[in-house]
Amino acid sequence: MILKIATFILQLVNVSDKILAREEVPTWRSKIRSSGKTLVVTNGCFDVLHRGHVTYLIEAKRLGHALLVGLNSDASVRELKGFERPVNPETDRAFVLAALACVDAVCIFSDRTAVRFLAEAKPDVYVKGGDYTLETLNCEERKTVESFGGRITLLPLVPGQSTTSMLQRIARL
Repeated sequence: MILKIATFILQLVNVSDKILAREEVPTWRSKIRSSGKTLVVTNGCFDVLHRGHVTYLIEAKRLGHALLVGLNSDASVRELKGFERPVNPETDRAFVLAALACVDAVCIFSDRTAVRFLAEAKPDVYVKGGDYTLETLNCEERKTVESFGGRITLLPLVPGQSTTSMLQRIARL
């Protein structure tokens, strides 16, 4: 029993270690680059994690060696999604994302867009969901990624998977 508890505590510590403060991102990124690995970056609210999110993150990770997830802060989620969101606070959302094997690190950012976060992370590959096109992607985010030679990849959405539709179903119960 003691061994099980110790293992569980070590897993919690490892998950917490995967959550980076903004000021840690450039140093973390440098370590990835110096080891010759490809950094994939994505970002979003990830409010109520579902199969679509997990599939997307697994596919994103397959595009490189390390996956960094930029997580919108609670304030930026409210700006983007409305006053009743997020359902889960940023610390909980970051912890759940960091617990996924495909995610190497998570960083919470407070801006409405990911421009400053992307400038700090300098991804080799920037991944967005199929609800975007190169034309609808935030042009400043696109310019930032392209300015240091990063490429943008759009991944298809998993049909029928949406936080908004999930919350609407829950509200009807």
